[in-house]
Amino acid sequence: MKLSKAQYDEIAQFLGHVQPTRQSLRKLKEKFPSQSQSTLLSIFSQEYQKQIKRTHAKHHTAEAVETYYQRYLNGVMKNAAAPVLLELANEVDFAPSLMARIVLERFLQEREQAIPSKTLINSMLRDPSQIPDGVLANQVYQCTVNDCCYGPLVDCIKHAIGHEHEVLLREMLLEKNLSFIAEDQLRAKGYDKTPDFILEVPVAVEGHIIHWIESKASFGDESSHQAYLQDQFWSYWNRKLRK
Repeated sequence: MKLSKAQYDEIAQFLGHVQPTRQSLRKLKEKFPSQSQSTLLSIFSQEYQKQIKRTHAKHHTAEAVETYYQRYLNGVMKNAAAPVLLELANEVDFAPSLMARIVLERFLQEREQAIPSKTLINSMLRDPSQIPDGVLANQVYQCTVNDCCYGPLVDCIKHAIGHEHEVLLREMLLEKNLSFIAEDQLRAKGYDKTPDFILEVPVAVEGHIIHWIESKASFGDESSHQAYLQDQFWSYWNRKLRK
C-alpha cells in the first residue's frame, strides 16, 4: 500500500523514542501492522542513520575514545564472556559495529604503536578471527551480528537486496517488452555515472514521461531524494541521458 507523508511522519516520530534494536522493530510492526516489514525496516534504518550522523562526532573525541576503551578493558576483566561492547554501545546510543570499530582501532594503536590502516580495520571487522586477541574478537563479533543498521553483515545484506531489486526490475521490463539499455552497457560506452536502465522508447506512468530508471532498495524520504538528486539524478538530466 502507498504510504502518506502523515503516516511516514508518525512512524519517524515513533522511532525517535525507541532504541535501534530488534525488539524495537517488533514494536514498530505491532504499532503499524498495515505497513510491510521491508518498508518499516527501511525507514527504521534511515532514521537511525540520521541519528548516528548527528551524534557521530561526540563519540570520536579523544576523551570519548579513551573512556570507551577503558570501560571495555574493565568490563572484560570482570567477565570476558559478557557482551561488554554491545551493552556499552546500547548505553550510549551508538551503533554496535561503530563502537567495535572505535575500540578495535584503539586496541591496535596501542599494540602496534601506530595508527592502523582502514583496510586492516575493515578486514578484521569482516572477519574477527583475524583480531590478535580472542576476547576482543568475540566482542567485535557480538557487535556486528547484533547491529541491524551498520557493519559488514548489514552491508552484505544491502548489496544483495540491491542486486535482487535490479534483477527483478530487469525481468519486469522484459516482461513488458520494453526496450532498454542497462547500466553495464552504458559504462562500456564511457559513462561514469549512469542509471540502472535507460528506456530506448520512453513510457508514460501516471501522467509522467519516464526516460530512465534508477533502482534504490531503500525508502525514499525527502532528505534521501535530495541527496540522490544532487549526487546522481541531475547529472543524468544534464548529460541528457534520455531519448
